[in-house]
Order: sequence, then structure tokens, then C-alpha cells
Amino acid sequence: MSKAIYIATSDQNSGKSIMTLGLMSILIGKTAKVGYFRPIIEDFVDGESDNHIETVLSYFNLDIKFEEAYAITKSKLIKKKNKGKIGEVLDLIIEKYKRLEERFDFVLVEGTSFTGEGTAIELDTNVLIAKNLGIPTIIIGSGIGKTLDELVDSLNLVYNSFKVKEVEVLSVIANKVQFENIELVTQGLQKSLPSTVLINTIPLISSLNNPTMQEIVNQLGAKVLFGSTYLNNQIGHYSVGAMQLHNYLVHLHDNALVITPGDRSDIILGALQANESANYPSISGIILTGNIIPEESILKLIEGLSAVVPIIAVAEGTYYITNKIGSIRSEIYANNTHKIETSISTFEKYVQIEALSEKLITFEAEGMTPKMFQYNMVKRARQHRKHIVLPEGNDERIIVAASRLLDMDVVDISIIGDKKQIENKVTELGITFDFSKVTIINPIESPLYEDYANTYYELRKAKNVSITMARDLMEDVSYFGTMMVYKGHADGMVSGAAHTTQHTILPALQFIKTKPNSSVVSSVFFMCLEDRVSVFGDCAINPNPTAEQLAEIAISSAESSLAFGIEPKIAMLSYSSGSSGKGDEVDKVRTATAIVKQKRPDLKIEGPIQYDAAVDLTVGKSKMPDSEVAGQASVLIFPDLNTGNNTYKAVQRETGALAIGPMLQGLNKPVNDLSRGCTVDDIINTVVITAIQAQGL
Repeated sequence: MSKAIYIATSDQNSGKSIMTLGLMSILIGKTAKVGYFRPIIEDFVDGESDNHIETVLSYFNLDIKFEEAYAITKSKLIKKKNKGKIGEVLDLIIEKYKRLEERFDFVLVEGTSFTGEGTAIELDTNVLIAKNLGIPTIIIGSGIGKTLDELVDSLNLVYNSFKVKEVEVLSVIANKVQFENIELVTQGLQKSLPSTVLINTIPLISSLNNPTMQEIVNQLGAKVLFGSTYLNNQIGHYSVGAMQLHNYLVHLHDNALVITPGDRSDIILGALQANESANYPSISGIILTGNIIPEESILKLIEGLSAVVPIIAVAEGTYYITNKIGSIRSEIYANNTHKIETSISTFEKYVQIEALSEKLITFEAEGMTPKMFQYNMVKRARQHRKHIVLPEGNDERIIVAASRLLDMDVVDISIIGDKKQIENKVTELGITFDFSKVTIINPIESPLYEDYANTYYELRKAKNVSITMARDLMEDVSYFGTMMVYKGHADGMVSGAAHTTQHTILPALQFIKTKPNSSVVSSVFFMCLEDRVSVFGDCAINPNPTAEQLAEIAISSAESSLAFGIEPKIAMLSYSSGSSGKGDEVDKVRTATAIVKQKRPDLKIEGPIQYDAAVDLTVGKSKMPDSEVAGQASVLIFPDLNTGNNTYKAVQRETGALAIGPMLQGLNKPVNDLSRGCTVDDIINTVVITAIQAQGL
């Protein structure tokens, strides 16, 4: 699995560029291929691009196009959030990140900058993104304008925001701190944060904090009159040349920016002369205000000087320009190699590189978020395309789901039903539906009808089934669809939107039958909670399984969990934890746990265990401190259908969790049952997991 890190800030102008450039430099030296991604960027003018992305891509010569390096602009994000469509944003971010993850050994992900509209939601958004990408975080914050307590508190706030959502924070870095306060800040953070968090403090570097003449030109929309080759000159101070020259000269400082009206030729020439004089500080540039260009004779004189600093002209007056310059924040541009190299060297000097590298290399993500789980499902289904039959073509939800599945281009579809009726439904619903990409089958009119009837007759004649009965049953959509799967004309079937569970799975039990190593058909739900995906079994099929059946359900559920990318940690649920409980029901669970341990010693399993001890780390460690499962169970096996069905529905309703399933286990070929109250999304998700099941056969 590829590695990645998320760089998050505590506030505006934290200086995360120094982290990005420094980390990128280190990673490129240690890793073969490094990628770069910014989920959210500031708005940019059409035809242009984001300066920071371009700087990173060009300086490090990364094989990434600009549009591949980001997901969405901030204004579009805000519009999506206001419409309650933040889920769509996360889907887009995950998709674009995953494309880079596939191409690179390590991906550096950079969070938002806390500028402009929408800063109030940025911290929560960054936490949400890092959580859904499943990657650890480095937090950086600025010390400018803060007391020690304010700086420590602000970084702690961000740290806690990530930790409460179980996002691992590898390092916290205080940036732009006065040199004399470095040790004080480091100690303050070490006292307030866990010892596992790497703490570093970077001093305020004036050459990184101050803007260049190029940035002044960009921000003011200025016209460059002279010295275009020196636009990377760094500005240390700025002052207005409004007094007489002999008085103004004493106010010059190193790397000064001179601001003066364009008709003050005395200040202009005096400042240029001072720049060449060994007795005065050098200047970084001159701004001519008021839309006044010096007269021709002065311009000619300037042209003849041996060394000319940038001289730029603006339309606005001196007062406005002076205030504007005070608000300009420094950025790093691709052609300003001095700033880039200074950033990298500063990072290398003040950050514990080896310790941080070790954390990056050894970090392993735990669990899987619902968004990542759904993304991985669709990706897997698309990679090895399968053919799924939907027998309930008269149901509107089936038609809408089929339309969306066709748009997703994830599976091939057959629908059983009357084509004319389906066409009329499509018209009524006003949806797009590409009939050229789907096969619609009316069983009685199908050329396969007689073959299917004869096959069923041969399979079931020992059960007193006649050929007439077989023909009648093959008119039933569930039987016809199941026979398609049995004969290999479809890879899987999804039904139950308009039929009972028994109607859906009875044909499968009759002739698809169970796998050689399975004696029971069971089911699991993939419960997509806010921050993780858990596997619940059995919540749909077996009313009161025996200990042997419960053990088999646990093993099948663990295999299903593993097949879908979730590490199985099995909790055999009961009303008691450990050895304290007594009674037939808890004994059944205890026996089932022992059977699993005997048959599959490779599986992590705990039982009997109560639900809270299984999923809550604090409760789990207090009740069963030596358990590998307690507090972190990913597969939860319920002792009976009554408990399982009610629990999954309670969790779904009370937490807003998405329940994907039920997915049936133990059959030779995949047939899955829908609830009659299912939504279109339920149908789509069930079709996708059925396709993935079919890949494993």
C-alpha cells in the first residue's frame, strides 16, 4: 500500500510551504516516486493556475499535470456544502487521490490555507479529508502575534480535532517563532502533547516571511519600468519618500522598498545612488505612485546607470499603496529558487528528519472509512467486470438503479421483465436509460425458457417435480434469474425489492446450493459508520443457529471481511463478557468461539463478549485487557436473528449508518437479497458487492 502524509495548519499564514518543500525534498531522496496533491485550492483566474501547485510541480519536476494535483476550488466546495453535498466532494477527493496513489510510492497531501471565504469550516474539512483518505497528519502553526500559551493552545486545539476523529498526528511544528523562544516553545508543546508526537520549532526567517518585488508587482498589478531581471529582490523594509532627499536618506534600511510619487526625481535618483554607495544600505526596489512616469530626461539618466533595481509604476496614490503593501503576504514562486532553497535548508536544520522519516515509513493505517470502502468496492467491481441479473424489472427502484449503474459503467446488466412496460416507466420517471447496454428478458418469450425448464426438471425430478411444474416455475422471475446464474449466463443475481427473502433464496438453495465446505447459508451487513466499516452477521437468515452453525457464520463472515479489505477481528456477541456469564445462550457462544479457534487458529476472535466491550476501546480494555479484539472488533457475530436484525436496524437508524447488504454467504454462486424497503442506493451497493463476490469464484 502506498504511503502518504497530510499537512494541516492551525491558522492563516502558518508557513506550510516550508513543510511541503522540505518534506518533498527529503521524500524524493528516500522514495522512488513521490506525488503531490491538494484536495482544495483557492479560486484562480481562467487560463491561469495555482501558484503553489505550479511551484512544487516544476521545482521537483513531478510527472503530474496541474488538473491532477487538486480536486476542487474553495468556492465550489462552499456551494456544495451549502447544498448538503459534501459527500460528493469527498467522493471526488478520494477518486483523484487514489489515481495518484496508484502511480506513486508516496503522496504528500497539503491541506487548506485558511484564507478568504469559508475559513470557519476549514479545520473540520481538513480533518474529514485526512480521515477519509486514511492518512496521518503533520500540524504546523505560526507563532506570530501569539503568546506562548496562545500558540500552544491553538496547536492543541488542532491536534485534538484530528485525534477525536482517530486521525493519527505524527508531528506538531511551531513555525515563525523568535530565535530566543525556540526552546521555550518546544518545551511548552512537549508538556501538553503525548510523547509519541514529534515536536519541532522553526524560527522566523525574515527572507521567507517578506515579499519579493515580483510579489509586489503581482499584487499591485504594477508596470515594470526597469530592472525586470531583479524582481526576486527581497523586501526588508518599506518607507515613503515624501520629505527632502537629505532627510529621507537617513531613513533607509537594508533591502528597503522606496515608495514615492513618479514626479519626485530627486528621491528616485538619490535612492538609486544610495544603492550603489558603500555608505548607505542597498535597496530592493522603487514604486512610483500616482500614475506619474518620470520625464524623458530622468528616464534616460536611469537607463545609463550601471546597476538598476526594479522600478515599477502604479496608478494608485501613495497612501493607498503604502497600506496595500503592508497587507501583502509572502509567497514562493517557481522561479524564486533562493526562497525554495532557503525553505528546504531551514526545514532540514530545525526538523528532526530521521525521526520523522521513521514515523512516515512505519505508519500503518487502521480500519477503513465508509467513503474509502465504497470507492474501493466500485473500483474492484469495475476492474473485473461481471454480469448481474435483476429479476424485478417492474419495480421503479430497480429501473432507476440500473440506469445509474449503466452510467457508472461498473457491471453488465440483464433485467427480467416486459420491455414495453420498462420503456414506459423510463419515460414516466424522466431518466436517461441506454437500452443498447442492457438485456431485457421476458422468461416465457426467451429462447432459453425450454432449456431452463428441462434443466430444473432434471435437477429436481427426484423431488417429484414434473416437467409441467418446471415450466411453471421458470415463468417465475426469481427462478428464471437464479437459473441464469446456475447456467453461467449471469455471474450473480440481486432480488428482493418486491419479493420475500424466502422467494429470493429458495431457488438458490434448491439448485445453486451451498459450497462444499459450507453447511449453512448466512448473511452479513457492511455497516458504514461515521469513521469505520464493521461487518455484522447474521442479521437476515438464521433464526437460532446452533454453536456449530454460529462458528461457521463467524468463519464465513471473517472471509467476507477480508475479501472486502477489512482486517477481521471477530467478536462473538453475548450478554456477558469472558468467563463470568452462565446460561445456555452464553454457553452456545462460548462453544462456537472454541470451534472457530480450533478450525481457524489464524483468526483473531473473542467471545463471549458484550457489544460495548467489543467496539469501545476504553470499555474493552477494562473488561478484557489482554484481548486482541476487545474495543476494536471489526466483525460482530450475533447469537440469533432476533438480536442481529434489531441491532443492525437500531444502529442504522440511530447513527445514520449506511447498511450495505445483506450479502449472502455459503452459496456456490452469488445471489443476494434486498429488503422490500430498500432504496436505489441499497440496490446499487448490493449489485456492486455481488459483482465482487462473483470475482472470487
